[in-house]
Amino acid sequence: MTLDPGSPMHMPAMGTLICQVIVIWLGYIGMIQVSDVSMGVGAAWCAVATVLCLVGVVGLRRRWGYLVGWAAQVVTIGLGLLTPWMYAMGIIFALIWASCVVLGRRLETRQEAAQ
Repeated sequence: MTLDPGSPMHMPAMGTLICQVIVIWLGYIGMIQVSDVSMGVGAAWCAVATVLCLVGVVGLRRRWGYLVGWAAQVVTIGLGLLTPWMYAMGIIFALIWASCVVLGRRLETRQEAAQ
């Protein structure tokens, strides 16, 4: 699911991806200190998730940014393979992201019906 570039949920979706980057790197600390993941492996996977989030933020002005945002959600949940608590964080952010998209679609539908 994607939203129109002028959707009112554009900013909340952008904020979700930006906050997600912060949580990803806080998770990196847990990966290397608690779960004994090597620094290189943890940094590589966190970098992939971060790049997806940031590319998604840039692309939200076009529809493809939402598709990249969905990919970022999948990768963030996948970070749970490196440290289990990232499953919870990934699922929470995926739910927030899905809420932004679903509510945005509802708002777009109502705006179209009102016109």
